[in-house]
Amino acid sequence: MEKTDAVAALAALAQDNRLDVFRLLVRAGPTGMPAGAIAETLGLAPNTLTFHFDRLRSAGLVSARRDGRSIIYAARYERMNALLGFLTENCCEGLSCTPARKRTGVPA
Repeated sequence: MEKTDAVAALAALAQDNRLDVFRLLVRAGPTGMPAGAIAETLGLAPNTLTFHFDRLRSAGLVSARRDGRSIIYAARYERMNALLGFLTENCCEGLSCTPARKRTGVPA
């Protein structure tokens, strides 16, 4: 992942509702969720949710597909993993290590 892509992804996630949407989609798995179910689960208005989906899609973090009259959104795990890899590629100077939260005892 390039630095500009990482910045775009982090910027998209740097908003409460978008972070909630993305985390919900990660939990939903690769099949994703219909937009209406996401709006209902998170208590967001559909027009507000559309704006947030646009930001997440432009950052490459979610995909959308039509299923009849519904639009199904899903997390793009390869992009999420690329972002995590970018953030941790120089962890412990490239040596095999345990994530910082486990080393310091900080809960997950």
